[in-house]
Amino acid sequence: MTNLNAAAERGRTILATRPLNRWRTIDLLTCAFLGVAFGAIYWAWGIAYAVPSEILSAPFAPLGALANWPWLMAGILGGLIIRRPGAAVFAEVLAAAVSMLIVTKWGAMTFVSGVVQGVGAELGFLLFGYRRFGARAAMVAGALAGALEAIFEWYSYWTDWDMTFKLAYLILLAAAGAVFAGLLSLALTRGLARAGALNSLPPGQEARESRTIA
Repeated sequence: MTNLNAAAERGRTILATRPLNRWRTIDLLTCAFLGVAFGAIYWAWGIAYAVPSEILSAPFAPLGALANWPWLMAGILGGLIIRRPGAAVFAEVLAAAVSMLIVTKWGAMTFVSGVVQGVGAELGFLLFGYRRFGARAAMVAGALAGALEAIFEWYSYWTDWDMTFKLAYLILLAAAGAVFAGLLSLALTRGLARAGALNSLPPGQEARESRTIA
């Protein structure tokens, strides 16, 4: 019990003090479910986001980045819930593929964005050695997903912007990825764990052990 408390105080998760490399069937199914569910959400946001994006970008074009953070969440959630190498990429790429197949106005570029965002989120968890899954890891994953997506968009959508606009867009999307996508994903993970929806996964097991310790 003392060791569990000490690990929690150091910001390390109770069960993931070492990387969980072996994938189980439940991990694959959960990651697939996240990808499909967020694929539908991404498609819906692709329709709804036009209004907030136009409002935000009216005074300063790069502010439109603040409407793009919802597209980063699948990868972050995949990493936070599954906690295995590749989970962030798997969830984000599948979400992008589903969104593309439902049909979005960006076509195949949607899938490419999913790969870029998934790699960014994956790098965030990799930097912590797949050992930490708290606020810092979630925010770093969100920031890197947003930053890589911004760089990709420099050469695909915002080719006529000068470097000042491009850098502002990168900073804003990285910040939105960290604060909104990262922390919201963490709050959603913890809420699902407390509700018992993740009992067979590390966040759910940690929630049970935390209640036992308390």
